[in-house]
Amino acid sequence: MAPRTRIPGGIADIVTCVARGPQCRDRRQPHRHPVGQVRAFPPAPDRTHGSCRCLRRRRDSCVTTRTPQGGRYGHFVARRAKWIALAWLVGVVLAFAGTSGAFGGGGLFGQLQQKEPYVPGESHFGNDKLLTGDRAGGSVLVRIDGLDRSEQRSLGPPLQKEIDAAPRTRSVESAFTPAARDPRVAAVYTSKSAPQSVVFVANLEPGLAKADQERASSEVTRRAKAVVGDAGTVRTGGSVEVLKRITDQVQEDLRTGEGIAFPLTLVVMVIVFGGFIAAGLPLAGAISSIGGGLLALFGFAQFTELDATVVNIVTILGLGLSIDYGLLIVGRFREELSRVGGDEREARDLSDAELDLATARTLSTAGRTVLFSGLTVAISVSGLLLFPASVTKAVGLAGLSVVVVACFASLTLVPACARLAARRLARKRVAPDADTGRFASLAHGVQRHIWVSIAAVVAVLVLLATPLAGLRQVSSTGAMLPKEDTQRVLLADLRQDFPALAEPAVTVVAKTDVATASAWATRDVAKVEHVSGINPTRDLGDGYVAVGVRVAGATPSNGRTGQVVDALRSDRPEFDTWVTGQQAKLDDYSKAITARAPLVALVVALATLVLLFLMTGSLVLPLKALIFNALSLAASLGAMTWIFQNGHFETLLGYTSNDAVESTVPVILLAFGFGLAMDYEVFLLSRIVEAHEQGDDDARAVAVGIQRCGRIVTSAALLMIIVMLGFAAAKMIVVKQLGVGLALSIALDATLVRMILVPATMTLMGRWNWWAPAFLKRWHARFGFTH
Repeated sequence: MAPRTRIPGGIADIVTCVARGPQCRDRRQPHRHPVGQVRAFPPAPDRTHGSCRCLRRRRDSCVTTRTPQGGRYGHFVARRAKWIALAWLVGVVLAFAGTSGAFGGGGLFGQLQQKEPYVPGESHFGNDKLLTGDRAGGSVLVRIDGLDRSEQRSLGPPLQKEIDAAPRTRSVESAFTPAARDPRVAAVYTSKSAPQSVVFVANLEPGLAKADQERASSEVTRRAKAVVGDAGTVRTGGSVEVLKRITDQVQEDLRTGEGIAFPLTLVVMVIVFGGFIAAGLPLAGAISSIGGGLLALFGFAQFTELDATVVNIVTILGLGLSIDYGLLIVGRFREELSRVGGDEREARDLSDAELDLATARTLSTAGRTVLFSGLTVAISVSGLLLFPASVTKAVGLAGLSVVVVACFASLTLVPACARLAARRLARKRVAPDADTGRFASLAHGVQRHIWVSIAAVVAVLVLLATPLAGLRQVSSTGAMLPKEDTQRVLLADLRQDFPALAEPAVTVVAKTDVATASAWATRDVAKVEHVSGINPTRDLGDGYVAVGVRVAGATPSNGRTGQVVDALRSDRPEFDTWVTGQQAKLDDYSKAITARAPLVALVVALATLVLLFLMTGSLVLPLKALIFNALSLAASLGAMTWIFQNGHFETLLGYTSNDAVESTVPVILLAFGFGLAMDYEVFLLSRIVEAHEQGDDDARAVAVGIQRCGRIVTSAALLMIIVMLGFAAAKMIVVKQLGVGLALSIALDATLVRMILVPATMTLMGRWNWWAPAFLKRWHARFGFTH
């Protein structure tokens, strides 16, 4: 062999190989290899260009001198590891302090909102009109129980006066106002089914900050209790209190999810890595990613409204991705330490140059995989930005930011900390690039029964996807809270005892006067099938009025509210009307999402195809990955529908089925699930492509690739499932559904798809796995990415 020569940039030592036969994996003369790759291997079938990506046709004239991508950056991280770790420490502390409100401004949770998903259109316009007038600034509802009629008459007027005098209160509605002289108005605030109860509605000033609304609500509650004393029981609700409870529940669920996920993931990673230091590095990256993600959300909250559940959704994604990427980086770094140190040398004998080289090699291989994976997840999540609904845009923007933070932490903080702890990590040797083992045996077993494996997996996935045919969606507000929550109980009691005060199932906003709208409602609306009552017509000002329509026995499963919405929209009066309400907004949202879905799917698929082509040089592998992802996502969404819509495992999962799936869950599940599925696809393909470029035939490359990354993929999937199930313990139903759905998606993808379906189909297709038109092959050879 020729003397060792340093590649420019100090990436790796190379030698010129003049061996023939099995001693050289590539079997080309002369050819250059990184030191350590010239080992004895079984003879591999000759291939034209192999790993050198040379455009020249003569194998004996091909010499690879290309610098491994990411190597210079790896040396940069290794040499500045202390400064990088210190910068992250300071940044994370400031991020958590800022988002918790330590610097004033109420922090992130003080700026969260709770709104139903909507899109621009009829229902949105009508809803905006409803938020004008006295109810534009939110309301506080005070229910007093245990007062007989005489006590109501004696306490009502002073209570009305006391609440009306509360700061930031614009007006008060009750049975003790001048308008209540009309018996129809008075009946709204008293109840025949609960004669000892009475209700007051305090409308707050418009434009108040969330903190000011909460203080105003507390003051109204205090004044009501002071007037009533021991004579009755005071319960406070309304839009302000519901939002406060949802925000508090989000924080509680966040603590619960992290409290479950962090200890369990630490235990699993200690088992996987065999030590606390190696196990702690991915968790350090995860904590940093969460801090960075929350800081990004805090910044977005200054310019746009963020739904309260976005925090948990983004935390799920950031925590899972950070652990996955950290696991990959640390695992590869330990392999490279064993490679540079050999089996005999002690960890303390490794030089700084060798440790820097291990860091550089890690980032030029696993770092590239993390970058590709992050790009695929970012592409998938950014598809949410193309939908017209504000909630999907908010989740997409927040998800995109946390993917960037997770990748950045995994490519800076984790390798920097690994470099600082390198000698401790090197004490436990890890055999690099093992080609045989349990996962290789699994791959060989699949390869011996290709058609049986493919048929069995496809049959299972199709069976799991069948419940999708009956998917029903619902948009909940207070119903997202646990069934025993005081606000949800109060809302249920109001619907039963004060139906006119509860939010009507359907509201018609009309541009006419009160008398005309009331006459139309009595004459036409009351006769619509399933309509059980009409609320008094409310004047919204500026020539607009609102008519509340109550629907008898409406549930998501019977679709009665949707039928009423369709009837009111198909038979309009002579004046302009806008039909709105929870079901109307859900219908408009679903139609808009369905109409935009093909464009979003096309954009995401094309971007993913291009990215995977740059990585593999094949058009077949990206297309196959897209098909498999669609199949596994349909199966996971179908299984999640079967669980939550049909009410299975209610006791085990701690929820009460509402006969439907939350409307935001399917879109978010598909976007996040697609990204995470591509995450494992990139992990797997990177090792298969690496083995293929080093000269292995197609079947052997598949087995070797699965063996080399099988432990990482299954460990990462297990850790991700733990994270998802930690958040499945949440009491907010939307977070629970998303956590369970993503856990199912990851479990199916990492086992049935990646470990069985992928090796079976790749073995079956053989050399066609790497097919692409000749001009694309030439383009990829010049501009594609390689190790």
